Amino acid sequence: MSRIFRRSLSSFKRASQQFPIAEDSTQFAAHLNNVFPSLHFPPELAQRILTHGSHKTAVHGRRVLESYYLLFLHSVARNQNQHDYEYLSSRALNTYLLGEHVAPRWSLGRILRWTPTVSQDVLLAHKNVKKPFAKQPVEAELENALTENPGIVRSVGLYKVMGDAVQSVMGGVYHQFGGSVAHRLFHTRILPHILLPDKAEGVPVEFHHQALAICERMGGVDGNLLLQELASKRAFSELELEAVETVQPKRVAAASA
Repeated sequence: MSRIFRRSLSSFKRASQQFPIAEDSTQFAAHLNNVFPSLHFPPELAQRILTHGSHKTAVHGRRVLESYYLLFLHSVARNQNQHDYEYLSSRALNTYLLGEHVAPRWSLGRILRWTPTVSQDVLLAHKNVKKPFAKQPVEAELENALTENPGIVRSVGLYKVMGDAVQSVMGGVYHQFGGSVAHRLFHTRILPHILLPDKAEGVPVEFHHQALAICERMGGVDGNLLLQELASKRAFSELELEAVETVQPKRVAAASA
């Protein structure tokens, strides 16, 4: 289990220290406003985003993510036909991967409300300990079991739920703040974290340089998401110019052969 994700699990205990347990929509909004300080989320939207079961917002966000990712891939590999874009999309934007590598960076484990898909008895069995007379809170048992047995992470649905939450955030941002802000969020808060060098999943390595370059041009991973739209347009126009300059020498060499 990664150090980042382990910190997310431990946040179940630390939640009361940094964020109060979200009992109303105002506290959901406070969390998102803290993660994305340049944005201001209406409480009702924040509650819809961070309450597991908001399928409509998640579906919308998934479509937005896929659109921006495919736009990025086509812009970089516009003259290459060997890529299976559907496969590239599924390997980089699948829900489990977003839940493992993006959600912890947004501290979604501290605020998201959900119910594990396995019982507390199953978690105790995985811990190989005797069942206590008095059950601990579900969150504490969940954290302990996942920390000691990373193999059951998928079975309890944590990655899936947190990945859905990432998609919901994306859908909510697109709906509330517009495509330009959502586009910048994708390139600065999501894409850099799913590059995953030396792993079979994530963004293929040949796209990493361009992904990081665009992130920097859009202000970096901590940049203001409300910058003028010109920044997004300039990033892609420069990227297209680089693609043309990369292809041009190949054509000249072929013509002179």
